Amino acid sequence: MSDRADLLQGTLDLLILKTLVLGPLHGWGISKRLRQLSDDVLDVGQGSLYPALYRLEERGWVSAEWGTSPEGRRAKFYTLTRQGKKQLLAEQSQWRLFATAVEQVLRAT
Repeated sequence: MSDRADLLQGTLDLLILKTLVLGPLHGWGISKRLRQLSDDVLDVGQGSLYPALYRLEERGWVSAEWGTSPEGRRAKFYTLTRQGKKQLLAEQSQWRLFATAVEQVLRAT
């Protein structure tokens, strides 16, 4: 569904940051956790996830380190930085403001 993908694209940074506050994960682990936490509503593909992770790393909000996944594969693990934690709080605040505004519009008669 492309509408859902558009919404996700606008909130992907927030979702990744929130996922990583729970602990370091590799890309597939982030995608899997988002699916689990959203009851399979949010399915982030590699084409969206990895560019977002690289962007977050470039901004200093996440750091990355190579390691071994539980499946025994070499994987890059992402960790939320101190700057990333501050950004998460800012993004959560912005999201709540936006969601409240949308809800007010939907309740209008």
